[in-house]
Amino acid sequence: MAKKRPQTKAKQPQLSDGEIPVVGAREPCPCGSGRRYKACHGRAAAHAVTELVHRPFEGLPGEGDWVALRELVPAATVELKLKESLPEGVPSVTLATVLPMAWPALRRDDGTVLLGLQNDTASGDISRDLAETLQRALTAQPGTPVESRRAPAGGPRLQDLLDPEGAFEPVVHSGFEFWVPDAENATPEVTASLERANAAAIPTVKLSGVDAAYWCETPDKNHLRWVMPYAEEQLLDALARLHAAGRSSLGEGTRLVGSFRAHGLTVPVWDLPTGVTADDIEKPAAEFAERLTTALATDAPLTADERRARGGLTNRQVTLS
Repeated sequence: MAKKRPQTKAKQPQLSDGEIPVVGAREPCPCGSGRRYKACHGRAAAHAVTELVHRPFEGLPGEGDWVALRELVPAATVELKLKESLPEGVPSVTLATVLPMAWPALRRDDGTVLLGLQNDTASGDISRDLAETLQRALTAQPGTPVESRRAPAGGPRLQDLLDPEGAFEPVVHSGFEFWVPDAENATPEVTASLERANAAAIPTVKLSGVDAAYWCETPDKNHLRWVMPYAEEQLLDALARLHAAGRSSLGEGTRLVGSFRAHGLTVPVWDLPTGVTADDIEKPAAEFAERLTTALATDAPLTADERRARGGLTNRQVTLS
């Protein structure tokens, strides 16, 4: 018997990674390898989408405030300025801590865009997810919400869309009336929804004398939560030096109790007596900032007392993200 001549397939053109289109996970990979997409270029794409970005807001103006509004502040808004001019019919873009029904974004009847910050995201890069949602909101029909979906791995991030010179100035609200243009004349259903949301919001005030510091009121005691831009190890050393020296408080009855770790930044937390208001803490916070600057500039090894203080602070640290 004659040998069967092996059949040969025509070679498919080779594509670069950037030219590989996204297809179904079980379909042949468009690169021509003969493998399924999920086992070939889809694997790298999935990894890129799920890989965690530890500082998603790095490089944006007001990084500390982005973190605070994402994790700590119930109700706040910020006017956003884009690099490019807004599309026709979109008068403004506003970042909001949270939107009704936890919508990722909303295009109002008048064309304005609200972008929600405190939402679950499909990938490990919050910045990319928010940028993709923002782009869809800019072209959504007026009067419609934007549904959530997974952002493509190669899509733009907020750093690509927002003006790097634009000011980031949060406005903290006592409630969620900013959800509707005319809260006083809202329907009974909307009014009831607002009342429920407002009842759950913790009273919060942004300090004016230092960056990214927020006073909040709880039933048992008040707190100051301060998002700081310094490297974590350097900051913990500086806080330990001040704590061991008895200089980490913000006045009588206040106490540095620990810190959060959120989106690559450290957030020290102070307990405050119930009667201490945001105005009361403005001057002590500014004075603490000066002491902290001095401590951050010190590079001497920690003393035994300072190491114990650092251990205590580290043991009380909680990771939010």
